[in-house]
Amino acid sequence: MPRAKIMMTKFKQASLVLVGVLAGVLLSLNFSAVAQREAARLPLPVDELRAFAEVFGAIKSNYVEPVEDKKLITEAISGMLTGLDPHSAYLDPDAFKELQVGTQGEFGGLGIEVGMEKGVVKVVSPIEDTPAFRAGLKPGDFIIKIDDASVKGMTLNDAVKRMRGKPRSSIRLTILRESEPKPFEVTLIRDVIRVQSVKSKLIEPGYGWVRVSQFQEHTGEIMVKHIDALYKSGPLKGLILDLRNDPGGLLNGAVGISSAFLPARAAVVSTDGRTEDAKRMFIAAPEDYLRGNRDDYLKSLPAAVKTVPMVVLVNGGSASASEIVAGALQDHKRATLIGTQTFGKGSVQTILPLGHNTAIKLTTARYYTPSGRSIQAKGITPDIVVEDPTSPTVGGFREADLEKHLLNEQEQSTPAEKTQKTNVKPSTEAEEKPPAPLEFASDKDFQFQQALKFLKGVPLATAQSAPPVESKKN
Repeated sequence: MPRAKIMMTKFKQASLVLVGVLAGVLLSLNFSAVAQREAARLPLPVDELRAFAEVFGAIKSNYVEPVEDKKLITEAISGMLTGLDPHSAYLDPDAFKELQVGTQGEFGGLGIEVGMEKGVVKVVSPIEDTPAFRAGLKPGDFIIKIDDASVKGMTLNDAVKRMRGKPRSSIRLTILRESEPKPFEVTLIRDVIRVQSVKSKLIEPGYGWVRVSQFQEHTGEIMVKHIDALYKSGPLKGLILDLRNDPGGLLNGAVGISSAFLPARAAVVSTDGRTEDAKRMFIAAPEDYLRGNRDDYLKSLPAAVKTVPMVVLVNGGSASASEIVAGALQDHKRATLIGTQTFGKGSVQTILPLGHNTAIKLTTARYYTPSGRSIQAKGITPDIVVEDPTSPTVGGFREADLEKHLLNEQEQSTPAEKTQKTNVKPSTEAEEKPPAPLEFASDKDFQFQQALKFLKGVPLATAQSAPPVESKKN
């Protein structure tokens, strides 16, 4: 038998073996009983699996350099997930560990929420009081180089790994910003990120401000302590809940924060997906916001917090869990929303652990506000739109700008609410470091000042150059 024919025969045999192995892997992944039953009902795509095995074999036999099986399989899994939507991903041991630690409020790195678009890394939101925030990075910025390495062609995991590192080590990022004519460089010093997820202050007697910058494991308990401290200074006439640039976090945290201000057992959010587990309603009740056997941390809240006039501040950086809170309080007419259109991330990701300390983050459902609104690729429109030229999200990008985003099934097409973009061509020249970010709840924070005016019943302006409009207490 000719040598070429022998090789082809062996290759086909190897391909069939690989098909069998892949089929076994697909059937043995321990996702859920429901998923397994569905997999059993559907025939395996034998032709596609055979094609995968043939490509695998061709790479193993002919690629210019030897490639480990583990690398090929890992890259294939990663490709399957990143090809679905911007929020599904494969988590290798490092990424899985960082995710787990990050929900506890402490992790290493730059303090930046990122995604991938058009082959480069895009900033979703810098986390407050972190190296990325202090460097002035903004939502919508493109990271086009990490040190001297071009990001083009990297996977998101590869880029994130490069941005990780030992605390006090430096990293140089080249940033492309649509409002700037040329890219510019920023040098950051990596740090251990300890996210202070809740801040508060008594603005003046009778008026309080509470900021939630991220929804972590214990954000609800921490917020209760801040509110209790505000009420120790006396009754409140008005409260501002600041969710601007909050990229989200844990779903139960969003339910807990909402429950603090809503009547007992009021609807907070519903989810809908293909499996029965993904179809459910979350209400303002301990069983829906507590994890484990912890005591109900909302029991100690002053009763007045359920009725105090409220403003919720939002902007284009308010995403996911923060949109759940904003939507729930808006639907129940519990608070007045002030600011700009939110990000529009209306999907739920489930972490499915695999073997060897890895996992996949898989989009499993869409979520809906109590009135049934889907905010996916649309966002939540504030009751009073107040623009702020100093805001890092004016003219910024949102979920609808992300490639392969889920469509809003309640809309005929992707909403035409996106800000028109200005095309910026990359340049090799770098400009000076951007200005320092806005300090929230300061005298220079225009949206915050308008929220305070609203609570006081004073006319407010919807933009810094706009004439005042009448206000009323909610």
